[in-house]
Amino acid sequence: MKTGKVAVMSGPNRPFEVREYPLLPVPEGMARMKLLASGVCGTDLHIMRGKLAVGFPACIGHEFIGKVEDIHEADSAKYGINVGDNVIVDIAVPCGECILCKEGNDANCVNMGVTNGGRPEVAPHFYGGFSDYNYTSVKNLVKLPEELDPLMVGVFACPGPTAIHAVRLGIKAGLDPAGVNVAVVQGAGPVGCFATAYLAALGIKEILVICGGANDRRSLLAKQLGATELLDFTAQSMDDIVKYVQSKNGGLGADLVFEASGNPKAVPQGMDMLRNRGMYLVPGQYSQSGGIEIQPQMITFKALSIIGSSQYSMVDVHEYVKFLSEHTELHNPIKGLASCYKVEDINKAFEDAGAGKNIKTVIVPE
Repeated sequence: MKTGKVAVMSGPNRPFEVREYPLLPVPEGMARMKLLASGVCGTDLHIMRGKLAVGFPACIGHEFIGKVEDIHEADSAKYGINVGDNVIVDIAVPCGECILCKEGNDANCVNMGVTNGGRPEVAPHFYGGFSDYNYTSVKNLVKLPEELDPLMVGVFACPGPTAIHAVRLGIKAGLDPAGVNVAVVQGAGPVGCFATAYLAALGIKEILVICGGANDRRSLLAKQLGATELLDFTAQSMDDIVKYVQSKNGGLGADLVFEASGNPKAVPQGMDMLRNRGMYLVPGQYSQSGGIEIQPQMITFKALSIIGSSQYSMVDVHEYVKFLSEHTELHNPIKGLASCYKVEDINKAFEDAGAGKNIKTVIVPE
């Protein structure tokens, strides 16, 4: 019987064990996909470091892009997904019954399930992103147009919908991109990079990206994605950066700040940079990384809007695919962000990702 590899995590700060399991017939309601690209997310690093709790042993990873190999005919007809299609697996499984789901906020479902929650020893074994194959409910698959390179799509498979959802919540709360003169993106990792591209596509002309350790390659990539300026907090003090941003926009500061660094220290700095009635989008603080002192009166005196955003919906994945289809000029810069590893090299992939050696770490087939 044909087999495939799965990278199994037994606990925080422990190396993955690469196991082999048989490829079984696909259950009704599910499809089997062969790996094309699967990104390592910051969330995966948080799990590895014990900052997000999951049950073990686990098949983590949730940015799986694959080619459909097996699907029931009835499921294919119902969802329009066929053998040979390239698809993104959406990890989120909202209940559809809670008050959040019923009011259109299923990204924050209080009974949220996940597609990668199955135990690897339980058939059909392949649930997470770090494996040769994946079995997922067909309703959680989003078909990719044939013209989109799966590796390119895989670079922002989670960061893209994450950033899109945060902006969508901002617009719902009154953000008008046409009225934004100056935006700041805190962090130049995957979420920050995509946020930069997305904000630029919305027509925001001045986008300042804050990162540590800027170099010529990172600066070029950021500018290809839409950044007007890269501010390096290892080359100048953060106080100077904050003052510089405050000098923008006629001395008012930024209209919009997008937090994508994941560093709690970034939050008070982001609030400092905003003008009165500015908006702060905060999807980046996605782990238990400790607290930080803020000045809450600043929220009052500046009348700030602070919008948290922790998940995304299928609608955001569809919007992500649509965005990539419409912005072909970004395909090469995006693909250039990927550093690729095989499933059996998962521990090296995590080591390099955790050390900040890669902008985006992606698992690819042999």
